[in-house]
Amino acid sequence: MQCLTNLLLNTDSYKASHWLQYPPGTDATFFYVESRGGIYDRTVFFGLQAILKEYLAKPITHADVDEPRDLFAAHGEPFNESGWRDIVDRHAGFLPIRIRAVPEGTVVPTHNALMTIESTDPKAYWVPSYLETMLLRIWYPVTVATVSWHAKQTIRQFLERTSDDVEGQLPFKLHDFGSRGVSSLESAAIGGAAHLVNFLGTDTVSGLRLASACYHESMAGFSIPAAEHSTITAWGREREVDAYRNMLTQFAKPGAIVAVVSDSYDIFHAIREHWGKTLKNEVIQSGGTLVVRPDSGDPVAVVHQCLELLDEAFGHTVNSKGFKVLNHVRVIQGDGVNPTSIRAILERITSAGYATDNLAFGMGGALLQRLDRDTQKFALKCSAARVEGRWIDVYKDPVTDKGKQSKRGRMTLLQHREYGTFKTVPVPADADSLADLHKPIGFDDAMVTIWEDGKLIHDWTFAEVRARANAARL
Repeated sequence: MQCLTNLLLNTDSYKASHWLQYPPGTDATFFYVESRGGIYDRTVFFGLQAILKEYLAKPITHADVDEPRDLFAAHGEPFNESGWRDIVDRHAGFLPIRIRAVPEGTVVPTHNALMTIESTDPKAYWVPSYLETMLLRIWYPVTVATVSWHAKQTIRQFLERTSDDVEGQLPFKLHDFGSRGVSSLESAAIGGAAHLVNFLGTDTVSGLRLASACYHESMAGFSIPAAEHSTITAWGREREVDAYRNMLTQFAKPGAIVAVVSDSYDIFHAIREHWGKTLKNEVIQSGGTLVVRPDSGDPVAVVHQCLELLDEAFGHTVNSKGFKVLNHVRVIQGDGVNPTSIRAILERITSAGYATDNLAFGMGGALLQRLDRDTQKFALKCSAARVEGRWIDVYKDPVTDKGKQSKRGRMTLLQHREYGTFKTVPVPADADSLADLHKPIGFDDAMVTIWEDGKLIHDWTFAEVRARANAARL
């Protein structure tokens, strides 16, 4: 929305007054972002580069200062007009901040600093705080990437038990159906790209565009022709088989894959009679692969029953691990899919002797929308301020909730070069920079400077991000 493009209004109302609230003599501040726990014990860092390119790459102008000056005056908040105009005049409109972070795609245990934000101009010490609202939205792509990554680990485990082609199968086992279920196009783009860090299947077009625009990826994901209920039910119940035949005629070619939702009326009848008898030879002779999609009922029971019925009709081979792989047909489950149901479905079909090759998943709301900042308990906090020339620790330690205790001082994240373990460590208060930090034996700095004074220092490709995420294992 064009009315929302002013960076100075991409904040919370009370932020406008915070420049007046720091101690006299403050000339620098230091903030950090962490996941303070949550559902998963580690997170996949992703999305910072997109945020920086979208919101900080364009310099602010005096016209950008005029709008919040007038809005906050009417809204009831003070506004640091002179401070912002000084940034326009002395810094050409680029904000004087430094952002350090782990490289995108890095999988980091919770309770560790993932990124830090610090001021670089004594007169603009208040800028990192002003940006908190915008920068903390990093929680969203990180959380989506994390949900997707953990689902990938679950699916990988079942593939390793039951499949002869783990690496070939895995990238297409979880398809993003979530675009219509999110709150905005921007959410679809950010969340859609976050899922693509882990998988190659998506119907979220905006995620492809973000990966291209922000991460140099010409084509981040793929899809196939697929039916929806309207394209089946428009034929009428009495012509259901004609709707299915049309899908084969239009799309089923040698080597092709076509997905057909088949539960508009009675999926068990559709498999037994339409796919398993009337259209069986057409499916086989097409040379393509038919993917049957159930879309209602108990996912665990329905998927199992669909596989059994398709097995009766089309038969199977047995792979080297002793599991059945259906001939010519597969199933995709896109209803009621979440990390818990994925495991339950795979446990059921594995127990029945079916390889994970036979099944793919589509996840929508549970992937891109059924999560919030508290899913992984994300926080952005000030941990240090320089007052009268001396760095002091800044922290909170509420007696009513020790889980909200924040970290103290300037800090960075270290990683052991042999074991891969992480630890967040403080920088001595008297140190001039991170270069003065004494690192424990075997540890290297896991963070790099990503952004400084309007310049993007590291510009990751999507391939680099994917490689880091894929290298990590549970």
